[in-house]
Formats: sequence, C-alpha cells, structure tokens
Amino acid sequence: MTPPEPVETRTTSPTAGRSAQTATLAEIAREAGVSAPTVSKVLNGRADVAPATRGRVEALLRAHGYRRRRAEASRSPLIDLVFHELESAWAMEVIRGVENVARDAGLSVVLSESAGRLTPGRTWADQVAARRPHGVILVLSGLDESQRALLTSRSIPFVVMDPAGDPGVDVPSIGATNWQGGLAATRHLIELGHTRIGAITGPSRMMCSRARVDGYRAALETAGLPVDPALIATGDFHHEAGYRQGLELLRRPDRPTAVFALNDLQALGLYEAARELGLRIPEDLSVVGFDDLPVARWVGPPLTSVRQPLTEMAEAAARLVLDLGREDQAVATRVELATSLVVRSSTAPPPA
Repeated sequence: MTPPEPVETRTTSPTAGRSAQTATLAEIAREAGVSAPTVSKVLNGRADVAPATRGRVEALLRAHGYRRRRAEASRSPLIDLVFHELESAWAMEVIRGVENVARDAGLSVVLSESAGRLTPGRTWADQVAARRPHGVILVLSGLDESQRALLTSRSIPFVVMDPAGDPGVDVPSIGATNWQGGLAATRHLIELGHTRIGAITGPSRMMCSRARVDGYRAALETAGLPVDPALIATGDFHHEAGYRQGLELLRRPDRPTAVFALNDLQALGLYEAARELGLRIPEDLSVVGFDDLPVARWVGPPLTSVRQPLTEMAEAAARLVLDLGREDQAVATRVELATSLVVRSSTAPPPA
C-alpha cells in the first residue's frame, strides 16, 4: 500500500536549539557533592540512588545542558512504544506499524501504558533511561519538562504520535489532518440532504477531537446550516460513550437524521443505541465514524468512516525516531498525513 503524502511539514535539525555541553561528569559530581560513579548511575537510570541525590544531579544535568555523546550511549535493540490507554483495535493498528519498521531494523518493541494519564510517571522515565532504547514513541501522550530533559541528556530521541495537546515547536510529532477529516465527514452528510446532523465528540482536552469538531462546524456553517449545541454530545472515544450519548440524541423529539461519531468505536456504540430504539441504519439514521478500523468493514451495515492512516502514521513515527538517533542531520519533525473519506452503506439520504 502506498502511504499517504505527508502535508504541513516543518524541517528542523535535531541539534537546533541545543546548548553546548559545558560540564563534565566530574564537574557535575563536584557541584552535587557526590562521586562521578553516582552521576553515572543517575544517567543510566540505576535504582540504587537516593531520591534527593537523584533530583540534585538531574537538576545540574539540566542546568548545564549535559547531553551524553552518542558514542558513549550504547543502545539496547529496542523501541519504547507508550500508549496513554492500551486497548481496542486502534492500538493494534499503531503497534503493527511500529513493529513493521522495528522488525526491518532488527529491533524489538517494548509496550507500556500510562493508565489514561497524558504524561507517563517518573518511574517510567527512569526505566527508559536504564533500558537505553533506540528511541521512544508516545501515542496520545507527551512528556513533562523533566522527562524531556532526562531523555535528551541520555541521547534517547522521542517522537509524539497523534499528540493530545500542542507538543511544542521543538518536539517531533506525527499526526493526521483531523480538521479536514471532520469537514469531509460532515460535508458528505450535507450533500446527501441532511440538515440536522449530530456529533459525538471526543475529550475536549485532545487536540484531534477539537480539530474534528471544528471541521464539523465549518462544514455546517459553510453550507448555511445552524450549529445546534443540543446536537453536540460529549464523548470519550469509547464504545460506551457512543451508546450512552447516542441514546440521548436519538430520544430527542427533534432527533438528528445523521450523526458524525468522531471515531469508529463511538459509531459502533451508536449502532447499538439505534437498534435498541428500533431505528434502521441508514434508512432512519446515517452514521459516519473516524479512523476506518478493520471492524468498519465487518459491521452491518458496513460503516462510512474517515480513514486515518494509523499504520502509516506509526511507521512514519518509528522511522523518524530512528532517523533522529542515527546522526545530526535535518529531518522533517512535524508531519501530518492525509485523511480520506471511505463511503460505505451506513449513509443515505434522510427519510422523506
């Protein structure tokens, strides 16, 4: 399969903005009042260092802009892949993409989950420092300043895939054209003749959800249709939210004739709500999802969905993190891959 063309790229050098290494480990050890082997233990993520000592050494490493030279950084044959939630077919598509690149490079993949938090815990950062992987890929997650400094000082490159918030101008990231996808999904329903189009959003803290909702709003406004807040239900990208919010939308006396569910899992929950209320898809209700997971082709009726190239995004993230770790060269560190609408049998003109 030919991967989508990347759009909206920004090219930077991985060394841009880096301060020069101004202190040796021995000098940092003297300032911290510890031995050089203790500083080395902190750099290697060893557990046998007192928390107060570790914090003092880490602060000095950050203050001096210390970065271990790549020749010193013996890497393990690993890529760390971190999910904020490790569940559903969505995660499997991402894992498949990273595995494709890792396998070709002779590397293995370490999976971890931050239990719904958008930033992994401190223990995770120490474990990564001890593993010394070729790189770290964070999915719908990010790093705080101290974690970024820790990985940078160990010459461990990192990339954020589908960032939940603004990752920052200096953080490499891979995303998709979420606004364009929301626009295409809603415009498709408008072209079929729908005028009351509902939406089940994702979490407002997630940038991808906000972008898809903005695309939905733009399509309605461009067509001269009102944006009715009563038809916009807040979800969380899980099946249960699609079912729960779907019941509320479809029980309204002025219910929508079509719903953009913002992801496939919520669309499947909406399918369940429609069946419970005796509504037929697409005769009584049109449904559009987002992601185009394999299950979208298998459900009845097959789901119209905005294809987010998850496997290709994961492959791009894995290639980028390896490129960042190989040598100091200019690489594209902000990339968005194109989405596309896949029309199936879940959408049709509204009932007469």
